[in-house]
Amino acid sequence: MTSLLPVPIEHFQQFLVCLGRTAALVMSIPVFNGEQVPAQVKTGLTLFIALLLFPVVSRHIHIPPFHPGNLLVLLATEVLLGAAIGLIARLIFTAIELGGTIIGFQMGFAAANVFDPQNQQQTSVMAQFQNIFAVLFFLSLNIHHYFVQAFAASFEMIPPGSLNFTGTIASALMELTSRMFTVAIQLSAPVLAVLLLSGLVLGLMSRVFPQLQVFLLSFPVNIAVALLVIGFTLNLAAILLTREFDMLPERIGTIFTLVG
Repeated sequence: MTSLLPVPIEHFQQFLVCLGRTAALVMSIPVFNGEQVPAQVKTGLTLFIALLLFPVVSRHIHIPPFHPGNLLVLLATEVLLGAAIGLIARLIFTAIELGGTIIGFQMGFAAANVFDPQNQQQTSVMAQFQNIFAVLFFLSLNIHHYFVQAFAASFEMIPPGSLNFTGTIASALMELTSRMFTVAIQLSAPVLAVLLLSGLVLGLMSRVFPQLQVFLLSFPVNIAVALLVIGFTLNLAAILLTREFDMLPERIGTIFTLVG
């Protein structure tokens, strides 16, 4: 087939496939997928990564003879793979936000919500704080570099057109989702334990001093105690996040093995 492009149509199709997987990955990586990142930045980053890695991964991209239908199906599968890679990290941030929401509810911040520009919705104050802390930690550890490395390795492990979505990938994603609740409880456990003791002490005080307005006193006490515990346990939260982020390459490799 004669090409009207300045490059052979086979090379153009290869680049489109590479661009499709790159776009899905960039749009799903935490930090870069939020609404606060301009669309021009996302587009420029997608093109930059695709142009940078295309010479390296092009040898793994084997395109069948040109047909619009086949090309669309191939691009759709590439987008699904890129989204699956980003979802693995997104689950960690969802766990962090869930833990922050639990802490905020127990502190008395159930009605104190702020607008989250990343997710374009109202979220708990403590969930927003935990999310910002996790984002800064994510960038400081250069975890986003893992995704670029995984993206380059994905073409060798899963050449375009060889994707195999079976029941095993669904069970693996469900297991990772269940892990999300475990991480949320681990993050919020110290604060919940101290707030439980605080409630017990206030309850005993209300029995000893019936005239004491325990309900009004509980709000500033719980807020102060919770903030102190959060400050003292930030190192523990950092250790937990480091462990979860360090497991990302292993989890991504597992997903590649299941769909390859």
